Amino acid sequence: MQTTRSRPAWAFTSLRQPVALLCGLAALLAGCAQGPSHPAGPAAATAAATAPDAPLSAERIAAILATPDRSAADRSNDLRRKPAEMLAFIGPRPGMVALDLSAAGGYTTELLARAIGPTGRVYGHSAPRNPSRQPPPAPEGGTAPAAPPAPALGGEGTPPAATAPRPPSPVALAERARRLQEAGVASAPIEPVVRNFEDPVPAELAEGRLDLVTLMFNYHDLGFLGVDRARMNAAIYRALKPGGIFVIADHAGRPGTGISESGTLHRIEEAFLRSEVEAAGFRLAATGDFLRNPNDPRDRNTPIPLQPKDEFVLKFIKP
Repeated sequence: MQTTRSRPAWAFTSLRQPVALLCGLAALLAGCAQGPSHPAGPAAATAAATAPDAPLSAERIAAILATPDRSAADRSNDLRRKPAEMLAFIGPRPGMVALDLSAAGGYTTELLARAIGPTGRVYGHSAPRNPSRQPPPAPEGGTAPAAPPAPALGGEGTPPAATAPRPPSPVALAERARRLQEAGVASAPIEPVVRNFEDPVPAELAEGRLDLVTLMFNYHDLGFLGVDRARMNAAIYRALKPGGIFVIADHAGRPGTGISESGTLHRIEEAFLRSEVEAAGFRLAATGDFLRNPNDPRDRNTPIPLQPKDEFVLKFIKP
């Protein structure tokens, strides 16, 4: 279930053109029968032409997820990540400009590119590699999928083992972009971006040019990485348009733990995360409960008995 959402600013851009005073009654009725006209003036016409379209329908989301060119590994991740519910909650629209922060292998990046389509653009962010950076005290724990594993689809075989080495994020994102192009998918271009977390947005987008930013299950990592999160959140706030959306999903920690278990249990307290993001000026618009698991005691990296982690999803809006 979700809380009340706020409409983005671009949801209110439709206006009626004034009717000429000398227009007769018959002409007025005929004009009204054909519906509202476009905003007047070159600036308004440009805004109407570039504004994102309506949200995706449930049918369109289902079609995206059922596309046969999606990889077996992504389909396996679907069991845990619930992408239909996530996409409906995020609300990507054709024509958006989006940034997937800490994109890693690009699972969410590709879904956004498919949902936004060729009239928009998606950037997949990763931080520069730091060979001197110490790893977290404990690696990210496992979790049971929300459903039993599905059989391999289309003869593609089983997904690679979780321990298989992963290519660097920019390489993985470039490979996803190549596959989408070769499959003829009408998706948004995927552009890898390598920048520090504190300054994650390309300069050409840094001042009110983004419609959407996502950060999936990695905000907690910013704790053991020593990231200046206030500076990062301020940069994201500045880069979003008024009405722009910032969606964060993460593994839930226990009350009072803040971000102290980021490198051990790989969890973060929901209220703590919310307070940090709201301090940058964001307003909470909605919460998603579709990844919640109240049976998770939230006291271990990997829940015992093995089960899905309790996870929260928050949607913030730039007023």
